[in-house]
Amino acid sequence: MTRVVVEQPLAGGRTLRLVYGDLTEEHVDAIVNAANAHLAHGGGVAGAIVRRGGREVQVESDAWVREHGPATHDRPALTGAGRLPCRNVIHAVGPVWGEGDEDAKLLAAVTGALALASEHKLESLAMPAISTGIFGFPKERGARVILEAILSFLASQPTSSLREIHITLIDEPSVAVFAEELRRRWPAQKE
Repeated sequence: MTRVVVEQPLAGGRTLRLVYGDLTEEHVDAIVNAANAHLAHGGGVAGAIVRRGGREVQVESDAWVREHGPATHDRPALTGAGRLPCRNVIHAVGPVWGEGDEDAKLLAAVTGALALASEHKLESLAMPAISTGIFGFPKERGARVILEAILSFLASQPTSSLREIHITLIDEPSVAVFAEELRRRWPAQKE
């Protein structure tokens, strides 16, 4: 079950939504996978995507790495979605907390995912709180960086095909952190 917690209209007829639910159930053009550089989808969000989407997501990921080399913070991968209700998966490599320059790397990962979606003329996208799970990035800091990346990208790309962006989170503590950050940016926002 998914529930829209916050819906924020943005310039140009775009919408940002905070969704409490399962990313693998999102009916959007693409979901963003919080991936590692080799696109080895074992645990966390990546593992859930392969379990739900099927082995073909991993097979396509392996083929992408063979052709292009490891994905990077600013160069995500795009694959099909297998049995997921979306069309594509964008595999974004977020930073592991403690490796250095984490804010810039997370900003690059989110921006790279949005740019790849725009390049492929996608209109709707759902993403998790990249790096704030098993990669250890502090949730509050991650919420600030992720939202800043989204808003900066949309402001700098007024002709982007993206109309709807969801931040889709499966755990209540993360939803609360992102809801608070959204209220800080838009004080009139209500849940």
